[in-house]
Amino acid sequence: FTLVVTIAATYTTSEYRATVYRENREKAFQIAESGINYYVWHLAHDGTDFTDATTTPQPYVHEFKNANGDTIGYFSLKISAPSGTSTLAVIESTGWLSIQPQSRRTVRVTLTPHSLTDYAYVSNTSVWIGNSDVVHGKLHSNSGIRFDGTTDASVTSAVESYQCTPIHGSGCQNETKPGIWGQGGPTSFWSFPVPAEDFSGGTAALNLIKSNAQAYGDGSYFSSSGKYGWLLHFTSDGKFTASKVSAVNSYKGDDPDGGDNIWFTVDVKTTDPGTTYSLPSNGFIFVDDTAWVDGVLNGKVTVGVATGKSIIFNDNITYLKRDGSSSIGLVSGLDIIIPHDVPETLAIDGALFTSSGAAKRYYYSGDKKDLLILYGSIASAGAWTWHYVSQGGSIVSGFRAVSSTYDSHFANNPPLGFPHSSVYAISSWEEVH
Repeated sequence: FTLVVTIAATYTTSEYRATVYRENREKAFQIAESGINYYVWHLAHDGTDFTDATTTPQPYVHEFKNANGDTIGYFSLKISAPSGTSTLAVIESTGWLSIQPQSRRTVRVTLTPHSLTDYAYVSNTSVWIGNSDVVHGKLHSNSGIRFDGTTDASVTSAVESYQCTPIHGSGCQNETKPGIWGQGGPTSFWSFPVPAEDFSGGTAALNLIKSNAQAYGDGSYFSSSGKYGWLLHFTSDGKFTASKVSAVNSYKGDDPDGGDNIWFTVDVKTTDPGTTYSLPSNGFIFVDDTAWVDGVLNGKVTVGVATGKSIIFNDNITYLKRDGSSSIGLVSGLDIIIPHDVPETLAIDGALFTSSGAAKRYYYSGDKKDLLILYGSIASAGAWTWHYVSQGGSIVSGFRAVSSTYDSHFANNPPLGFPHSSVYAISSWEEVH
């Protein structure tokens, strides 16, 4: 009988200790998570501090107290700040209890800053999505939206109502309209008003791209061409050729942002012999002039141009693979332009950003193209314009149809140099051990 009681007592004690051990490990896990929550809160108040407000080396150790204010454990933080080649931050938090320090749990998260590349389309002014337009991805305007197309994601406006001008078709005779209206949908995706997005980071972004390109040197920074600008032709072997544009074709048209009957010189006619470079390892190219781009991209790069200069699509620009291994960011000092001489079907992959101009094609009377295929993200301070519609609803210039698909890789990893906020969100989570 004594032997049986002893064995039972030993078993009960062992089970109790195992239960306590498991409970303490669960508490250690919760302490580790509290470390993550603390630093996300910390970044919300100071989005540039990745050293825990200290000058001492990491890890950064903090006490963990219970509801009575008693210290019952600790969490230790290791922080990897965003680098010159990534906008992501990584936080690793290890938690343990004072009474059981050997039972530690570690959680690692990746933090992504909020960026305008969270949207397929975002504008600082009012926009019109036509009935032939299909938008795959979120769309936002800091003003009003006339939405006659179709979408599969949220459509948001920062205003309750706005004055719709005649440039946005019939029914827009300077009338007051809701923040979002039109014949498109689904309307269940519409939401307004919501907070506005910040377009003020353009100058800082261009300065960052320029300084990084100049630091890299040859094959990254291109000074004024002395002619019309530079053509950057990307190739599938991870290289690009930079050529001076020596002559351009001119076509007469109208610019909704700048007047009528203008001779636009935005089409490449001839170039000088170019020089071929590998994509810069730091990912930055800056052109102190107008830049034309085309080709097939194999790798990641961000192209910026001087203030007052535009980026122009000479032809298709696409990725070798759409798996996140390739991306291009285009940051313009003025406009981002589709010229006159482009294919009937034009494909553009990439993230486009202009904080002072617009992404657009000029109005060329009677000149119509078949299809524009966009894959990526467009942030345009002015209204993006791919085609022009008569009061009767017929397309009279530009692309007859537009298909826009959001590149979801930009949600967790915006292109280098793109402006982003100091508000971080958790994009991945894992327990390390």
